[in-house]
Amino acid sequence: MSVRSLRYYEEQGLLTPIRSDSGQRHYPEPAVERVQLIQMLYATGLPSRTIAELLPCVDARVSTPESRARLAAERDRISAEKVCGGPAPAAFCTSGG
Repeated sequence: MSVRSLRYYEEQGLLTPIRSDSGQRHYPEPAVERVQLIQMLYATGLPSRTIAELLPCVDARVSTPESRARLAAERDRISAEKVCGGPAPAAFCTSGG
């Protein structure tokens, strides 16, 4: 994990380090699992804004209708991008597109 990635996650509100008196960032042990989750969500194609919206539900271990709808919308978006070969509404694409 690069320092640049950790700082980016912090800037996006995805990860919160503990600061020492001198301002150094320290990450508690659970941060390792959180970073792995963030990386997995990025790998699926989710943008940081969506990840930031979903992490509170993950932290609380709660599945809300809103979080399920958001995930379904992202799934559809990612599927359309795969079919179309880039960002486009699925209605404008055909398989093999």
